Amino acid sequence: MRGLFAVLRTELYRILTTRPALAALVIGPLIYALYYPQPYRNEALRDVPIALVDLDGTDSSRQFARRLDASSDVAIAAVLPDEKSAEREVYARDLYGMLVIPQHFERDVLHGRQSPVALYGDASYFLVYQRISGAVAAVARAFGAEVESARLIAMGVDPAIAAAASDPMPLTAVALFNPQGGYATYILPAALVLILQQTMLMGIGLLGAIEDDRTSSDPMAASAGPVSLVLGKMLAYLTVEAVIFPFYLIVLPYLYDIPRLGSFETIAIFSIPFVLSASALGLIIARLFRRPVVVQLVGAALGLPFIFLAGFTWPIEAVPEPLRTIALVLPSSTAIAGIVEVSQLGASLSDVGHAFLTLWVLAVVYALVAMQLEKFHLRSAAAAP
Repeated sequence: MRGLFAVLRTELYRILTTRPALAALVIGPLIYALYYPQPYRNEALRDVPIALVDLDGTDSSRQFARRLDASSDVAIAAVLPDEKSAEREVYARDLYGMLVIPQHFERDVLHGRQSPVALYGDASYFLVYQRISGAVAAVARAFGAEVESARLIAMGVDPAIAAAASDPMPLTAVALFNPQGGYATYILPAALVLILQQTMLMGIGLLGAIEDDRTSSDPMAASAGPVSLVLGKMLAYLTVEAVIFPFYLIVLPYLYDIPRLGSFETIAIFSIPFVLSASALGLIIARLFRRPVVVQLVGAALGLPFIFLAGFTWPIEAVPEPLRTIALVLPSSTAIAGIVEVSQLGASLSDVGHAFLTLWVLAVVYALVAMQLEKFHLRSAAAAP
């Protein structure tokens, strides 16, 4: 036990005095916290510029265009005479779409005939295209329902019946846990957990790959066995992350107005096995890739696969089964879903019991593997002349 606390003490000292590890474990997360959420501060796209080609030029077509321009999602930035002019603006990326109102639009609408408007959107930006198409569809439905209701009333139909006939099944959409419908509320909670894991893996890997002079100068730490070495280091990393994690999971969501329904105690308890499993995985990486430059390259290369296997950039249900199995052995894949449910959705520990147990299993398995690698390393060092 004394050896374990000696390793804990020396490892904390090494974290604070080893510049690469300090940069990855402490300074890196602080820098990420400052600049990573900035692009998402606006939450959702607003006033996406498009071109209008009004081939009808009637009061109805102008009213339709005014309603679309008044929506929060789309702004009519240019009114052009023909489709060729609008295409040039879209191809130049000055505008992101064009709306073409056909000739005889008003005549067909007033006679109860279909008069489809044509929307051409830049689908290379999926979020932009989604905003444009959604706004045009919503305005078109509302405009068509009002015209149809007015036509029925003019024919002598009761206004209430006319309104129900033109819009028989009105839809009321309620965005649970994301009231603004924003991208930041969706992406940031998951991305912050992944950032924490990657900085831990990088920092712990660098710390393990750099020569351990402090430990060798401490007789008690130097004589510690593989169990005390691994557990002492894991406790040291847990101590450091006890400061970093609340900042990421409690303070940052508050600063960026992300829904926070979970309690601090539940978040803290769920985070413990995640930190321990990521710490043990970092120790394994340090022993498998013994040079700091290799650790850096491996850590950078693993970042992108970890993102896609985490199940928030692409639905985990759509990931092939073999990759989903691989994702289970990564702490982030389980931790992201569990921490998001606990912190943003207000789930209790019993609600995320399977994820909580999975993280503990990963922590134990990775710790045992790290102990075996540490045992092999100690034997090799003792056998060296």
